[in-house]
Order: sequence, then structure tokens, then C-alpha cells
Amino acid sequence: MVPYGKRLMELRGPRSRSEVAKSIGIATSTLAMYETERRIPRDSVKIALADYYNTTVQKIFFDEECHEMRQKIEGVE
Repeated sequence: MVPYGKRLMELRGPRSRSEVAKSIGIATSTLAMYETERRIPRDSVKIALADYYNTTVQKIFFDEECHEMRQKIEGVE
């Protein structure tokens, strides 16, 4: 499973944390905590990040978790 923090760092690419943080209205240190998974963003911040990176909240935070959950459910049936 790819952690959401790693996805956030990959999406940020060559942009600086301060550039991204300023664009979505959070502190640079807050973005760093999200990228290192020391904090989980509020839903409104998840939406702002997804909009900024032109993707979905689902793809950043849930896709693989949902896939793994489906596999567990299917294995139980």
C-alpha cells in the first residue's frame, strides 16, 4: 500500500512545500506533517489538495485502502 503522504510528495514533485501550502492556504509545516503522515488533513484540506493537484480525494487518500478492504471482504465470502 502506498501511504497518502508519499502520494502527496509525489504529486508535489519539484514544487516547494511553501508554494503548495501557500496556494491552498495552510502553513508549510502543516503540509510537511501531512506528507510525513503525522497529521491527517481535515476534509476541506483534502479537497483543496485534490483540486490543487487536479485529482480526487479518493485517489490521494483512499484508492488502495478501498481496494485492500474489498479484497478482505471478498476473501471472507
